[in-house]
Formats: sequence, structure tokens, C-alpha cells
Amino acid sequence: MSRLPVITNAQRQAYPSDLSDAEWEVIKSWLPTPKGFGHPRKVDLREIINAIFYVQRSGCQWEMLPHDFPPHPTVYGYFQKWQRKGIWQEIHDQLRDLLRNKIGRDSHSTVAIADSQSVKTTEKRGKVYGFDGGKKVKGRKRHIVVDSQGLILGVLVTEANGSERLGAVVILHEALEKLSRLEVVWVDQGYSGPNFKKAVQQVCGDTVRVEVIKRESQEFEILPKRWIVERSFGWMNRYRRLSKDYELYTKSSEAMIYGSFIRLMIRRLAA
Repeated sequence: MSRLPVITNAQRQAYPSDLSDAEWEVIKSWLPTPKGFGHPRKVDLREIINAIFYVQRSGCQWEMLPHDFPPHPTVYGYFQKWQRKGIWQEIHDQLRDLLRNKIGRDSHSTVAIADSQSVKTTEKRGKVYGFDGGKKVKGRKRHIVVDSQGLILGVLVTEANGSERLGAVVILHEALEKLSRLEVVWVDQGYSGPNFKKAVQQVCGDTVRVEVIKRESQEFEILPKRWIVERSFGWMNRYRRLSKDYELYTKSSEAMIYGSFIRLMIRRLAA
């Protein structure tokens, strides 16, 4: 049986978003392997990953992928299949543990920092859509919880008018296995109140502290400890696909966020 030609990284000019050889060595062992039966794989997984990172970095539509990548239905098919199976989060969590170990940190953080970001959507809004009256943004809200290094412990995308407190509690509950050593949760004033503290302790344990970092004045200031999660949002802003929420489904939005941090951690691990 004849096989289609496989396009490899060596056969085209590299894009800035492409994986280097060292970076490819970091991630390739975490990618799904062929099942050993059925239709044989005819694409180079490295090119699939490069194409997905190109979309994330450039912000282009899937249909606008350059023709020297595999066909866009194939690339999007892999992205969507891995999103459905939770593979993006699995790879992300494995790389986060590796990176924390590389810098001398335990895999399980003692610190968690919660925050949210409201972003606009495109005209293709999907079913999850709302209005954030505080930020005056129509669209969706990205809830994230990060560790002391700004690496993501969990992500949740909701309508823009979704509760910040509830979003953080849901993430903490879903990430409970990664928080066995958790001691403190740092939040801003939007999370203040006894109900949030009680909910966090019910999920994470009575010994976990909730510390609200407050502003001392109305002027701009860099808040101690809070800047870590703000920097994480800044890292996300490097990827034009995350400048708005372009995805129809919130799970695809979450996969895009995990993908951006996967790219960041691969670069650090290969350095």
C-alpha cells in the first residue's frame, strides 16, 4: 500500500514558533503513541505540534495555516481529539512537575494564587457568553490558579459574569491531587469574605489559609505576591490566539491556554 509523503521540519523553512530539536526531545515522549492497529499514521506529529503552536502564536484561523504545514483539518482534528481526551492538560501537568523539579521545587506547591481575566469573544460566541459589569466586557472569563512560579495549577473558562469565587473553588477542587502540600491561597479583594474562605477550607482542608492582598491606595502599585498571577496573564498575552476568546467551546479555550503554557515550559526545560 502506498503511503502519502510525510512533511518534516527539515523540508521547509522554520517559523519562529517551531520547536527546536532540543524542545522536540522534551515533549515527544508525552505525546500519544499509535495504537498498533487500524489506519497507519501518515503525518509527522512534530509538524502537527508546530502547526498548533503557529496558530496559538500568530492568532490565525485554522483555515489560514501556511500550506507547508499538514492540511488544516488534520491539524485541527488532532487539537480537538487531544482536547476531548484531556491530553493537553496531562502533558501540561507533567511538564510543570518537571520544570518545578528542575528549579529545585517540589512537584506539589505550598502556594496557590487565584485570579480571573475577562476577555471579549468574536461574533461566534457559542453558548457560554455573558457581560462583566465591573470590567465592562462582553464575552467570557478566564479563571486561573497558579503556583509560586506562576505556572498553572488549573483553568476554568466561564461566561464573563461568572463568579470569581466560585471559579477559584471549582479549580481548587479539580486540582486537589496537586495540592497535597497547600498551605496558603493568595487572592485580591474580589475574593474577600468569609464564605470564600470557608469554601476553600472545605475543599482543601481546615489548615489552608486564605490571604487577601489589599491595595493601600487608588494609585497603581505592584502588589506583593499578587504580581505572580498577573505575570502569568502577561505570558498568555504573548499568544495572539488568546488576545480574545476565538473558540466556540470553552473546553477548546482551556486547551489553548494549556497549550500556551506547554510552549513556555518546553522552552525553559530545553534551555
